[in-house]
Amino acid sequence: MAIPVPPMRELLALWPETLVTVAACGALVAEVVVPPARKRLIGWGCFWALCATFVLLLLMPPQGGSLLSGMLLADGYSAFFKGLFLLATALTILISMRYLDDERSHHGEYYALLLFATIGMMFMASGGDVITIYLGLELMSLPTYALVGFIRRDVTSTEGALKYFLMGAFTSGILLYGLALLYGLTGTTNLGAMSQKLASLSLNDPALMLAVILVVTGFGFKIAAVPFHMWAPDAYEGAPTSITAFMSAAVKAAAFAGLLRVFVVGLAPAAQQWEVLWWVLAALSMVLGNVVALAQTSLKRMLAYSSIAHAGYALLGVVAALHAKGPGVSSVLFYLFAYVFTTMGAFSMIILLSRQGFRGDKITDFAGLGRTHPLPAFVFIVFFLSLAGIPPTAGFVGKMLVFRAAIEGGFVGLAVVGVVTSAIAAYYYFMVIKTMFMDAPVSAAPLSPSRPLTVGLALMVLATLLLGLFPNVVLQAIDAARIVQ
Repeated sequence: MAIPVPPMRELLALWPETLVTVAACGALVAEVVVPPARKRLIGWGCFWALCATFVLLLLMPPQGGSLLSGMLLADGYSAFFKGLFLLATALTILISMRYLDDERSHHGEYYALLLFATIGMMFMASGGDVITIYLGLELMSLPTYALVGFIRRDVTSTEGALKYFLMGAFTSGILLYGLALLYGLTGTTNLGAMSQKLASLSLNDPALMLAVILVVTGFGFKIAAVPFHMWAPDAYEGAPTSITAFMSAAVKAAAFAGLLRVFVVGLAPAAQQWEVLWWVLAALSMVLGNVVALAQTSLKRMLAYSSIAHAGYALLGVVAALHAKGPGVSSVLFYLFAYVFTTMGAFSMIILLSRQGFRGDKITDFAGLGRTHPLPAFVFIVFFLSLAGIPPTAGFVGKMLVFRAAIEGGFVGLAVVGVVTSAIAAYYYFMVIKTMFMDAPVSAAPLSPSRPLTVGLALMVLATLLLGLFPNVVLQAIDAARIVQ
């Protein structure tokens, strides 16, 4: 029997993934042939490959349609997230170069792992089938496990990677079991066909309820929602700070990309079951994430718990996605777009300051920063204001959109929880700002940031401010990124 060959049109539609794959393989080869003194060239090569792919994605947006018998979808939604992943990975490369210069080894493996994880994210965003989404999820997760433990001589890094790997492998099995149950109930793995089949089934079927619970559990772990968040603080603290930024921004955004495809498209008829679950997880994440962040003395752990809370805020839009379909999905997309620049910027400042005469990532290590280094302190303030949702930053617009979507969807109580917990979050963000400007300085060492880190920080600050001042530019792009149903 002849093996069917996909049409050339469908193969050409996968050019973004193909270009990133070529760059990843090139990084592995370059690790062997590039002299040690010029290893940074590998990073620049991967960076420009990602930039070129992003520009081509803007110039040649997908024309729409189903690829490979519905396994992949070429639509505005996938293009939006692919662009976001390319930007996040390119920024990660910029803020990673100083760290890798210090290590003086394994540049190629590091960048290749980043790019392979990005390819997995791109498949998750394009997935029109639960098999594609699951494979993309695993392709994203496996390189990330290795990146978390990249500092092999650091016990904290190894411990965080081990916890992340063990819990990730366990919840991947749970997710797969839930998807298998959905296949058994509907006889299909295609999201569109699954939705049509579920519409004709009894929503009180215990097997369907169990499947929904298992799938919620699997995605809840990937976005670090409470109570599936236990791995996040240790993994975020132990990982290289550049990878912490990558995980908190790009990996979380990819998980939401797959989550929206599965629940808003495939499981839309079962919304009665999963809305309640995500409502509870959103409320728990916002409350616990912000309350526990108050007690942290490590800035990385504080931002880790803050990241858990931000997953809860993004879930506001997920819960409201079917009742306020346009504002619901659009609010999540904008929130994730803004959050990528804001949270990566905050972690990038930790990279800059912890390697420039400051002792580490303790909050007290940044005491007096505003007196000795006003410009870095101002940059830190911009990111903290955005994380707290204070205008005129991107974080303010993002929170306003998800709160509006929740209210329009009829989830006023959940929006109230979000507003109250935002006030709690503002307290600990402003406590850090108070430490930087009112406490006695601990170091007055001059700062000499690397050029790539400086460029990355400048781009993230500009994006955080411009998205807050001119959000319509991105919102218009999001309007074309609706999920195909």
